[in-house]
Amino acid sequence: MKRLPVLVALSLTACASAVGIPAPSNAPQDARPTTAIDWPAVDAALGRAGAMQDGGVRRYSMPRSDMQVTAAGVRLRPAFALGSWLAMLPVAGGGVMAMGDLVLGEEELNPVLLRLQQGGVTQTAIHHHVIRESPRVLYVHVHGHGDPVAVARTIRAALEMTATPAPPSVAPAPVAIDLDTAGIRAVLGHAGRAAGGVYQVNVPRAETIRDAGAVIPPSMGLATVMNFQPTGGGRAAITGDFVMTAGEVNPVIRALRENGIEVTSLHNHLLQDEPRLFFMHFWANDDAVRLARGLRAALDLTNSSRP
Repeated sequence: MKRLPVLVALSLTACASAVGIPAPSNAPQDARPTTAIDWPAVDAALGRAGAMQDGGVRRYSMPRSDMQVTAAGVRLRPAFALGSWLAMLPVAGGGVMAMGDLVLGEEELNPVLLRLQQGGVTQTAIHHHVIRESPRVLYVHVHGHGDPVAVARTIRAALEMTATPAPPSVAPAPVAIDLDTAGIRAVLGHAGRAAGGVYQVNVPRAETIRDAGAVIPPSMGLATVMNFQPTGGGRAAITGDFVMTAGEVNPVIRALRENGIEVTSLHNHLLQDEPRLFFMHFWANDDAVRLARGLRAALDLTNSSRP
């Protein structure tokens, strides 16, 4: 079988778990794919249904609801920081570009890496997103071109080496968000959505982002993510990641620290991105609206889409 280069990105973000994000209106468009993707066949190969996002991206969620992880005394919800995902974008000439993020326990890491490599799936980052967590959680980062069914089969084979649960047969009941989400939205200037008991806000960058020359929509995991998990009394734990160029990194660090928000990780997700991007994860547990003000101070230092 022909080996297919695929970049798989292990990342929380959180992360994670992001919703579809509209691409900037001035973003140039790549040539349209010449062959339609048989998405039902891809869904069957991966063993779960995907959802179409802005920019023609199909996104798959693989939450690690099997993991019982506590960080700094907070039990992490899958939608907060334990969501594996995979995104596929049809490309000119046929096939897809695939990117994703796998959430793994320490003992799962190297068996999964070997299985991905055997299937032609490459890795671009291995790191953590949170600190003081127990048990330890690792995130591995996926970008490439190829037959989407073959990519899906390799990812599924890797997932089968973990305790990642199969998709539920019935959609889970909505979980109430005990937070002032209107206040958070007013401060950040961007609307979020409730998912799995977490309030998720995603903000795309304003410029066009390319990888290996191809335009990458924000819905492929290239937006700043800010997740709020209620911890009672109007408080929330926050995590996610800022997407930044080199000159933005240290101003954002300074703004976060001046607002009582910890920085937990700084790294790259891609290998051939233009402009070169850095991803920085954060953590705090305090009044949700006050933390939103700190996030907004940092967000305003980046070239992100404005409200």
